[in-house]
Amino acid sequence: MKYIETYREGERIHEILLCKHKQAAVTKNGKPYENVILQDKSGMLDAKIWEPGSQGIEDFDTLDYIDVVGDLTSFQGALQLNIKRVRRVQPGEYDPKDYLPVSSRDIEQMYEELKGLVQSVKNPYLQKLLSGFFLEDREFAEKFKAHSAAKSVHHGFVGGLLEHTLSVTKLCEAFCRQYPILNRDLLLTSAMFHDIGKMKELSEFPANDYTDEGQLLGHIMIGTEWIGAYIREIPDFPPKLCSELKHCILAHHGELEFGSPKKPALVEAVALHFADNIDAKMETLKEIFSAVPEGNTEWLGYNRLLESNIRKTSRQG
Repeated sequence: MKYIETYREGERIHEILLCKHKQAAVTKNGKPYENVILQDKSGMLDAKIWEPGSQGIEDFDTLDYIDVVGDLTSFQGALQLNIKRVRRVQPGEYDPKDYLPVSSRDIEQMYEELKGLVQSVKNPYLQKLLSGFFLEDREFAEKFKAHSAAKSVHHGFVGGLLEHTLSVTKLCEAFCRQYPILNRDLLLTSAMFHDIGKMKELSEFPANDYTDEGQLLGHIMIGTEWIGAYIREIPDFPPKLCSELKHCILAHHGELEFGSPKKPALVEAVALHFADNIDAKMETLKEIFSAVPEGNTEWLGYNRLLESNIRKTSRQG
């Protein structure tokens, strides 16, 4: 099997892939076509069926595994597949493990590192709260390790939520060493909890799509309510500490226009927002560059998250 990350413009492919998404559309000239997103464990690929219903184009649906023949082109700096033939395949023709994108890092090793950070928190109330989720709840831990951090923007793979959470927490720990003004226990706790709402906002793989709860509430509100409910079961948990922790989670997107119910009012909330933003953008660039051939420093087009036309840095000397 040849994986999506190895595809290059100009190639013709014949592979079995997972149909992540399929949607009928119409060109400006009124001609029907279909938008398709294909996936394997190495990534996702935008595809088009320009002549639906033509010979060789069999019927299939979202989350079907399909045998695809098509030509790879480039559109706005990204690969796009022009599908020529397609058929739905049957169980036994594929191995599902080949189609779930997985973190390149060791998931168990990352979780052990996160557990070490949990155990480093000294405040007894925050320690009890963290331990209740990450150390004592085996079902939560297994789901957390397997979940993604996004549908498509960044860390959209098995282990993505863990990888993102660990990276943000380690960035926050570095901020604490540089800026003594920060309350380390509060900041690290908020970092480890900031995205747990995504476990309910997004469904499990292979769908990895928005749930009704996710569409109606969003992961920030879901996570804040989840933490609040657990805190109410901890005797004498300080109300002010509870509010400060909730505020950091509520404000971690930084701006109201980016989905934060509140703008950061605490220094820890500011630090968490920047750590989250740094990791999201660095991972976005990593994922974009992984599909670019080595040595290619051509401009790759406008990226919505970064709000800029981007390219890889040249390697000299």
